[in-house]
Amino acid sequence: MRPSRREVLARAGGASLALAFMPAVARADLLPPDTGEQKTEALADRVIDALERAYGRHRGLRRNHTKGVGARGVFVGNPEASVYSRSALFSGATIDVVARFSLAGGDPEASDAERSPRGLGLEFRMPDGGLHHMTLLHTPMFFATTPKTFLDKFVALAVDPKTGTHDPAKLTAFQASHPDIASQVKFLAANNPPASYASCSYYGIHTFKCVDARNAMTLVKLRFAPQDGDEALTDAELATAPRDFLEKALIERLAKGPARWDLILTIGEPDDEQLDPTVLWPAGRKEVTAGTLTLTSAAPAAVAGSNKINFDPLVMADGIEPTDDPILLFRSASYATSFTRRLRDV
Repeated sequence: MRPSRREVLARAGGASLALAFMPAVARADLLPPDTGEQKTEALADRVIDALERAYGRHRGLRRNHTKGVGARGVFVGNPEASVYSRSALFSGATIDVVARFSLAGGDPEASDAERSPRGLGLEFRMPDGGLHHMTLLHTPMFFATTPKTFLDKFVALAVDPKTGTHDPAKLTAFQASHPDIASQVKFLAANNPPASYASCSYYGIHTFKCVDARNAMTLVKLRFAPQDGDEALTDAELATAPRDFLEKALIERLAKGPARWDLILTIGEPDDEQLDPTVLWPAGRKEVTAGTLTLTSAAPAAVAGSNKINFDPLVMADGIEPTDDPILLFRSASYATSFTRRLRDV
């Protein structure tokens, strides 16, 4: 049997190293229910094809979250969080981090003031030489319950080669037929975009399992809360903002001194939603400060260390595990497909 795309990438250091060294049965367990790996990769191919039709194919660049800026720093975990997870993230050791901030979508010329999600990818370089990835958005929820919504969104955004524009009717039809997008759409409409990548909270979107030293499991959601405070563009700033300001603002901010975010774990209860990232947990759940992310420098995407990283969200160190959320599991396959095409471009 030929190796899968993700296995090939993993051997080259490009995809999930965790997946590469798991037994075949364990890898299958990480795929969406009732699908095989080939079917999942076929859907990932269709999604990336649709992204390229919607935004164009930009040689050597990511297919989604194309516009971004890299950063470096460290993470120091709070040992008190080890009551929930045995992960070395919470050992108290200083862990090197490579980060990438980005705009959602596949347009490298997108406006930094557009009402779209901001992303944050983190690669933690663990003390034992392993890796742990986190992929986050500035919206507390996602726009899709299933991978099919991913595909349908970018199909609806496809550019007509004859007119060079999107078809508004297709977008309207997509919105009407996909109620799972409503929560994120409402959030983006009600909240102006962040004024800076450094003054913005980032959410893990999905539910994860923290596993302690006795193999007891706790459901958690995570977010990084900025010590600079959350600050959005005012309406006046939004109306006059230049197309490009986020990269420059981050580089200038870090030149003045480190920017810090507190990692907050929200502790779930057994009946809390695990599989649908569009659904928020009830307010009032217990929260634990699990550590501090400190970023000290930033660089344009083309020269940043993050440029060559595939932030596969299933790269996880011992002590944190995925749920069966179909979006979380599908993201690994779609990221691998995008990364493969990017490698072929250069």
